[in-house]
Amino acid sequence: MVGDTAIAVNPNDERYKHLHGKFVRHPFVNRRIPIITDAEAADMEFGTGAVKITPAHDFNDWEVGKRNNLQFINILNEDGTYNDNAGPYKGMMRFHVRRKIVEDLKEKGLYVETTDNPMTIPICSMTGDVIEPLMKPQWWVECKTLAEPAIQAVHDGELEIAPSRTEKEWFRWLEGIKDWCISRQLWWGHRIPAYFVNIVGQSNDPCDTAFWVAGRDLDEATRRAKAKFPGVDFELEQDPDVLDTWFSSGLWPFAVMGWPENTEDFEKFFPTTFMETGWDILFFWVTRMVMLGIYLTGKSPFSK
Repeated sequence: MVGDTAIAVNPNDERYKHLHGKFVRHPFVNRRIPIITDAEAADMEFGTGAVKITPAHDFNDWEVGKRNNLQFINILNEDGTYNDNAGPYKGMMRFHVRRKIVEDLKEKGLYVETTDNPMTIPICSMTGDVIEPLMKPQWWVECKTLAEPAIQAVHDGELEIAPSRTEKEWFRWLEGIKDWCISRQLWWGHRIPAYFVNIVGQSNDPCDTAFWVAGRDLDEATRRAKAKFPGVDFELEQDPDVLDTWFSSGLWPFAVMGWPENTEDFEKFFPTTFMETGWDILFFWVTRMVMLGIYLTGKSPFSK
């Protein structure tokens, strides 16, 4: 609740039309919150018809925040405690805060009722903990540039999708493709070959891409950092994230042949002819292999 930055109502809800464009005051962090109209976010038939919006900690609310230009306020530390943005709840554990807020609402005379509603709660498969969405800096790939040659390859007959009815899925995915988040906060996987340049005596923002270099190893990254920041002392810190599994596996058809070296195996076996897999990963794997194959080698990794 302390991360809320708006209250959404349906624009057609007569009960709230007199409140469109007005503001409320948050009872615990003294934040001025707009009342917005959003037909996708607010269901007139559910509850009060008014819904609080927490863009920094909910996937649906993130979209609402983008549509309505809302603030994105992170209230969580990585250890599950609340941070400075949580006002009087700073330092408390997340579930303790939930109980305390109910007590504080009752004390202020603002509590109405508690009602059970069915919902989907994401659970960690390893620990059983409830997963809390948290904004983190990520690495992204702009995909429209990659998708266009993959679409054209099918149109030109260079790549055949069988059975032919699945071509529609191919075009649907690639023509509507969005940017691809390729970084994962996991313990296993290929570590992202990007290094942050910590310049001695400066405190630069890790979200500023100007202070990052890429390299196949530390030596290559060091050479690039020296060229980018000549004459200064620095230390390199490799990003701890790993690559998305589908990005790593998208490199498979040519990486296992010794690419980027022009090896005998690469000359003999790439591209191959036939790739058999399940329809359910046509987008997640097959399109990625084709996009990356064409972009990095100039060839589709298979013809059918």
